[in-house]
Amino acid sequence: MYEHLELRVDGDVIWATMNRPERLNALNRKLVEELRDFFVGLYWRRDVRVVVLNGAGGAFCAGLDLKERTNEANGARSVGAGLTAQRQISEIVIAMRRCPQPIVACVDGAASGGGFALALASDIRLATPRTRMNAAFIRIGLSACDIGVSYFLPRMVGASVAAEYMLTGRFIDAERAYGLGLVSRIVEPEVIEREAKAYVDDMLAATPLGLRLTKEALNHALDAQGLEAVIAMEDRNQILASQDGDFAEGVQAFLEKRPPRYERRE
Repeated sequence: MYEHLELRVDGDVIWATMNRPERLNALNRKLVEELRDFFVGLYWRRDVRVVVLNGAGGAFCAGLDLKERTNEANGARSVGAGLTAQRQISEIVIAMRRCPQPIVACVDGAASGGGFALALASDIRLATPRTRMNAAFIRIGLSACDIGVSYFLPRMVGASVAAEYMLTGRFIDAERAYGLGLVSRIVEPEVIEREAKAYVDDMLAATPLGLRLTKEALNHALDAQGLEAVIAMEDRNQILASQDGDFAEGVQAFLEKRPPRYERRE
């Protein structure tokens, strides 16, 4: 039902495609609204287990649509209104981390500014040889610390490398991203969706509850104050997962060397 966000349902998986190829899938107001609505709504959905996020054409997302923003800037706007508009964008990445479904990003081509933030907020990133990512905000008179980039990037690549790219706005190409562990694979554009599906299939072998608890615990572990806090969370998750009705099917499928057949829940 969206205008610029195309959704394709494949069983328990949603393939979400930002569909503004003529603008390199830049984030205009409508696409921002649609991404926010989609990811916020995922929190309550048990019929969706994994999300694949990509962009139409030869780009992932070129960031905010500066032409639209320039036109809007001609009118006066209060600080309060500006903060509200800013949060409407940043809420997308908060929702991406909060939703229980793992997100696989197919980062083909440009992922700049807000597009870079969307890639970083995903759980797994796949790249192509033409992938180029950067914190473009600093190149247009803003701070590079925007939409969660200053949170995600140093945790993924370390403070020194994060400073290198955030203070300069330089592009991270596919090889550099792979060397830093920022992306999991580099594949040709025509096979990136096939590679994403391989990851999705492996995730679907986990129980629905086990998959959700793993994403949740991994996110919290990044900010935990110590080992004991993480262990307490892990212990809780294991007991919850072992009491779930799908646990027995998971074990049986493993022993019989067959794909598991979990009960579909709405």
